[in-house]
Amino acid sequence: MDQRFAPELPKVRGKFKFKDFIKLINSVNPRKGLFILGMLLSLITSGASLIVPQLTKNLVDTSNLAKIDGKMLIILALAFIAQLGFGTIDGFLLRYVGETAVKTLREKLWAHLLKLPVGYFDDHKSGESSSRLVNDTSVIKDLVTSQFPNFVTGGIQLIGSMIILFLMDWKMAALIFSAVPIIALIMLPIGKIMSKIGRQLQAATADFNADASEKLSEVRLIKASNGEAAEVTSGGNFIQKIFTLGVKDAKIEAVVQPIMMTAMLGLFVGILGYGAVRVQAGTLTSGSLVAFLLYLFNIIAPAATFATFFSQVQKAMGSTERIQEIFQTELEPIGAGETIDVVGQTITAENLSFSYSAEHPILKDVSFEAKPNSVIAFAGPSGGGKSTIFSLLERFYEPISGAIKIGQQNIQAIDLQEWRAQIGYVSQDSAVFAGSIRDNLQYGLNRILSDEELWHGLSLAYADQFVKDFPKELETEIGERGVKLSGGQKQRIAIARAFLRDPKILMLDEATASLDSQSEEKVQRALDDLMLGRTTLVIAHRLSTIVDADQIYFIEKGSVTGHGTHTELINNHPLYAEYVREQVVN
Repeated sequence: MDQRFAPELPKVRGKFKFKDFIKLINSVNPRKGLFILGMLLSLITSGASLIVPQLTKNLVDTSNLAKIDGKMLIILALAFIAQLGFGTIDGFLLRYVGETAVKTLREKLWAHLLKLPVGYFDDHKSGESSSRLVNDTSVIKDLVTSQFPNFVTGGIQLIGSMIILFLMDWKMAALIFSAVPIIALIMLPIGKIMSKIGRQLQAATADFNADASEKLSEVRLIKASNGEAAEVTSGGNFIQKIFTLGVKDAKIEAVVQPIMMTAMLGLFVGILGYGAVRVQAGTLTSGSLVAFLLYLFNIIAPAATFATFFSQVQKAMGSTERIQEIFQTELEPIGAGETIDVVGQTITAENLSFSYSAEHPILKDVSFEAKPNSVIAFAGPSGGGKSTIFSLLERFYEPISGAIKIGQQNIQAIDLQEWRAQIGYVSQDSAVFAGSIRDNLQYGLNRILSDEELWHGLSLAYADQFVKDFPKELETEIGERGVKLSGGQKQRIAIARAFLRDPKILMLDEATASLDSQSEEKVQRALDDLMLGRTTLVIAHRLSTIVDADQIYFIEKGSVTGHGTHTELINNHPLYAEYVREQVVN
């Protein structure tokens, strides 16, 4: 299998078009029925707004108040009521459809991010991905839920007014529309500049979000290293870049709005002046002029919002492009493959080779065998590739060549979730989430465990006593990354979680490396109990923890340079023997 561990992020080629945005929104199955209903109500609202100027025209042209038709006043009042009532309902429906679509988009994007291969997150900071999930979808949300409904209703109102104006007096209408190409020539280059700045602003915001997330997660390192001043400077550079782009964006928007308003005001004055001349000449009634001016407001109001809408569209295009890049990244093959029970089967690695980049190979023709219920250990210098072997076993990455088999079955052909469900992985950093001890013990299990089961798992990991010492016991909040627990306590919580998972294959990656001697003794006892009856693979620098392993594989610079029992390696492998002497292992 000649492929790298992570697919390269695809590049969107060519100019990103509005149809791609529509395609993205359509992919989340918006409430089309409600959208159509909202549009129909918008037509009614716009129709009511188009009737009002005509009724006003008749009122103005009626010179005697006694001749005013009562029915006409009732119709005028009904038109206002319809415009208010249906306008409220259609505005809510279109907003609701937009909110629903963006909610589904966020859910889809979140689910997609969680199913991306580990390699994607090696190349992209978590803060960058969260920015796509939160900030970029917020830009799209604003467009869909606010700007787009205003654009739709305004567009209907504008087109209707244009048609009526031409029917009323084509000369007056022609004067209005002569300004359209002039405004378009001004707005097109401005729109291109706004598009460029909008994308740069979103990218700068994502970079700052990524950097801030990373630094805040390691705030203890910053404080211990007196790094506050350096981080203030570093963060300030990100903030300054965002500020500079934001000011550029503000300058352009500050120009756009006055241009639009000035153009509309000039148009209004021109129509008023030309209309007054026509009224004096007797070729236009006063009522028609008033109606023309009211219709002009029906055009000006939407046109003024269109500038904001198209500005938001340009920003949304950049956000859509980045979201589409995530959606186009290949997922892990979850739900595809066979179901297999690994109990009683041998794990075999055959000539594994792997590299994160072509220039730096990590593993070269690594082979090993782990028989059922045996303990296989990996030892050797740091950076030799031991943890990478575990990553390949977990299928975080795929080997460039070679294969890992369970029995005679290549693990790549097994359903990914089914495979991982049978593995218990306890690492050196004992990863835990912010939340309660109960939440962490329960995490990833497909059923809710009883308190009795949870306490039993804790007791097997020698963790029940310290949990009982907490006032809230299982409900104790452990803080982000478990900062309220000691290293030994976190490690025992991780082991208890492995007990509750009841894995058939156990992988221990430096599980006691960072512990003090007292904690190590308790953790090692818990691990010894956990290893009983399971196929176990162990990585350890402290050779005292693996002297009883059935087979020890010594890994140097990505290759197996020797394997055997502890005694065999002492006799046959000089570097292993040197490691033993250095650690005074007898």
